[in-house]
Amino acid sequence: MTGTGNTQKIPLLIIAGPTATGKSAAAAELAIRMNGAVISADSMQVYRGMDIGSAKVTEEEMRGVPHYLIDCADPWENWNVVRFQENAREAVREIAAKGQLPILCGGTGFYIQALLYDIDFTQMDENTPLRVQLADIAAKQGPEALHALLSKKDPASAAAIHPNNIKRVIRALEFASESGGSIAEHNTAQREKESAYRSVFFVLTMDRQKLYDRIDLRVDKMMEQGLYEEVVKLHQMGIPRESTAMQGIGYKQIYGCLEGEYSLEEAVRLIKRDTRHFAKRQLTWFRREKDVIWVDIDMFSSSEELYDHMQRTAESILY
Repeated sequence: MTGTGNTQKIPLLIIAGPTATGKSAAAAELAIRMNGAVISADSMQVYRGMDIGSAKVTEEEMRGVPHYLIDCADPWENWNVVRFQENAREAVREIAAKGQLPILCGGTGFYIQALLYDIDFTQMDENTPLRVQLADIAAKQGPEALHALLSKKDPASAAAIHPNNIKRVIRALEFASESGGSIAEHNTAQREKESAYRSVFFVLTMDRQKLYDRIDLRVDKMMEQGLYEEVVKLHQMGIPRESTAMQGIGYKQIYGCLEGEYSLEEAVRLIKRDTRHFAKRQLTWFRREKDVIWVDIDMFSSSEELYDHMQRTAESILY
């Protein structure tokens, strides 16, 4: 949570948690109260033209607070954790140089971890010939054959990666080939590193059923706002289904509807289901993180009371 003993570190306030817990509103409010600027740690809000399905923070919701890493990539680009880390580091330095508090806000846990602990990705560069060879094995022999190969080379990573997650299996095999080590052990070691910042790491949470109800309502609102039409436009632009951007929840399911695989009603059901599953995975991820401060929204009678608590806690640690 804190970089104790090193006051030279840049202060960093982190507001994380599962989808639909009100992270963006909290970040904007605390930025106003504490002279801050917000850096988005969301893997979908980076894409231009993908506003509704990503629940992108609007100009009104920003409340005049500068926001970074929103609308900084086109949907046909491959945005990833390495690009995020580079851009986020630069944003932190820029905000701090202005005498403001950098506030990292989002639900993509790996992005937060990459910045907070300055994870080293230099050993994870693409090995194109090997990647082609491994992808060919997956295509011809199936994902199980690829996963079996990983089990021999790196049992720890194989135990942590589902056989159907071909992209991660390939990355683990590449890492093993390039470094002779285990990507799972590498990531564990990186998590043990001391924070690169003097940080406060809030994770917002709430009653699980209440959260799921909020998710369902938000999906209904997205449909009313024009999520279907947003995906149709991206489809007409020729954004390929396998692109990183189209793997986002909401976009992926409606794309399937547009391809005639199921009805729009079924797509909406899948969006709600998959978003609930995603929120559960987010909570699981944040439980693994060290030194986080869990903030149960249900314990506060108003947003004002919640923000007062977060502000007092943050200031007592950062300053």
